[in-house]
Amino acid sequence: MATITAADVNKLRTITGAGMMDCKKALVEADGDFDLAIENLRKKGQKVAANRSDRESTEGAAIAAVNADKTAGVVITLNCETDFVGKNEGFVKLATDLANQALNFTTKEELLASDFGGITVAEKLIEQTGVIGEKIEIGSFERLEGAFVGSYIHAGNKIATLAALSANVAGAEEAARNVAMQAAAMNPIALDEAGVDAATIEKEIEIAKDQLRAEGKPEAMLDNIAKGKLNRFFKDNTLVNQDFIKDGSMSVAAYVKTVDGGLTVTGFRRVALG
Repeated sequence: MATITAADVNKLRTITGAGMMDCKKALVEADGDFDLAIENLRKKGQKVAANRSDRESTEGAAIAAVNADKTAGVVITLNCETDFVGKNEGFVKLATDLANQALNFTTKEELLASDFGGITVAEKLIEQTGVIGEKIEIGSFERLEGAFVGSYIHAGNKIATLAALSANVAGAEEAARNVAMQAAAMNPIALDEAGVDAATIEKEIEIAKDQLRAEGKPEAMLDNIAKGKLNRFFKDNTLVNQDFIKDGSMSVAAYVKTVDGGLTVTGFRRVALG
C-alpha cells in the first residue's frame, strides 16, 4: 500500500481541480498511481455527467475575450446549474481560460475538440462535472472580427458583449467598450435597419396597423402612420440608431463620429445568461 502524502493530494488537486477528499480517495484507490487516479476522477465525471444530462444549465459565467491586435473577439457562456457555482472564482477562471482559448477557433465544435492541458475541452468539462457535481457545458459561442474590436463584461458575468468599429483610430478602445456596454444594456436585435429580418418588420407593421385601427384611424392613413411607428421601432431596437446611454442627445452612430468623423460601428455580439 502506497503512502499518500499531503503533497501528493495537493498535486492531484492542482492537476484536476477536484476537492481534497476526492483527490485523497482517488489516490488511495489507485495505490498512489497518479495517472490511474486522474483516470478514476474523470470516470467519476462521466458518471455524474450521464446522471445530470437532463438537468437545466442556465446559470454560469458569460465571458468576452479579444485578441492582442484587437481585430477579433469571442464571447462564450460556460453554463452550470446553480448561481452559487457560477459565481465561484475557480469556475469563472475556467470560463475565462476557455474564452481565451476560443480566440483560436471559429466554432464551438472546434473549441470542444481542442487540447486543454492534455485532454480535450469536452473532456475537461466532463472532468469538472465530476469535480463540481453539476452539469457543465459551453452554451453560447459567438465570434466577431473587425478593424477594431472591443469588449464588455457586465458585473456578475451574466452578460458579455463585443463591438467592432470600422477603423483603429485614437480613442477606439474607449469607443468600442462604450458601444459594447450599450449592447449589453439595451439588447438591440440588430446592428441597423438592414439587419432586421423581413418577418419582424412585417409583424411590427401589422401590430402598428392594428393599434391604429383600434384608435379609429382611417384605413387610407394606416400605411404612412405605420411607417413612422416602424422607424421608431428601428430607433429603439437597432444598435446604431439607439439613443446613446451615456448621452441621450445623440444616437450611437453619432457618438462614434465624435471620436472620429469617419468612424462607424460594423458589428456586435451579445451573450447572456438567465
